[in-house]
Amino acid sequence: MMQELAIKDLTENFFEAIGKEWMLVTSGSKEKFNTMTASWGGIGFLWNKAVAFIFIRPERYTYEFIEKNDMLTLSFLGSGNRSIYNICGSKSGRDTDKIKESGLLPLTTPDGNVTFEQARLTLECRKLYGQLLSPEHFIDKSLPDKWYGAQGNFHKVYVVEILKVWEK
Repeated sequence: MMQELAIKDLTENFFEAIGKEWMLVTSGSKEKFNTMTASWGGIGFLWNKAVAFIFIRPERYTYEFIEKNDMLTLSFLGSGNRSIYNICGSKSGRDTDKIKESGLLPLTTPDGNVTFEQARLTLECRKLYGQLLSPEHFIDKSLPDKWYGAQGNFHKVYVVEILKVWEK
């Protein structure tokens, strides 16, 4: 069972949690949602709010859910769940039941957002800002070629307010 934790009491090392453990980005309703693995993003303070920022490519199925909904969750399962992260990061919910295949057990927060029984930590978030990255705004001009190549399928960055934190 997850317990609510005050945002001010978070002591997580998000460099490790996002960059090495990874996270699941989930949006939609308990009846219809999608989740995906992400390893780019961060946590900070902006506009007098605790925020996270995440990067999602528009061709991802989860992007459609994020665009249609104001809310999303960022769920951290722990490094022992690498197989779940691998499935949710390599398969599309358009043609695979990732929840069934990965063994994820969905939970709904009191506010109606989806996380998972396996999550050791969940950030329940509300979208504040979204913008597609564009090559002309990169100051380090080597990054677009390195990360996007000729096809240029740039991520959209979302800044989301962290409203609630849930932990096991």
